[in-house]
Amino acid sequence: QVQLVESGGGSVQAGGSLRLSCTASGFTFDDSDMGWYRQAPGNECELVSTISSDGSTYYADSVKGRFTISRDNAKNTVYLQMNSLKSEDTALYYCATRDGAAYNYWGQGTQVTVS
Repeated sequence: QVQLVESGGGSVQAGGSLRLSCTASGFTFDDSDMGWYRQAPGNECELVSTISSDGSTYYADSVKGRFTISRDNAKNTVYLQMNSLKSEDTALYYCATRDGAAYNYWGQGTQVTVS
């Protein structure tokens, strides 16, 4: 079955950097679009960034210029490099993939706290 395992979260001071990783299994990673979502307490889940199977990327306006999504198909892993972190980036970050129009498979999340 589809498994997505995130890692790399932690606590960092404002202005710092973190790199999130998501290792995937149970599906053909090379052919799949991947995304990162986040949810802060009291807020709705927000799409942060996506990378398609052909490498095309999307970024939410709130992270554009600061975050970079990438993928390593040889390692079945997608990354989210987060620079110039702000307190408003504090959230639980989820990796996701889809087999249809919507992202319907999710990891367990990794916490990012920026102080």
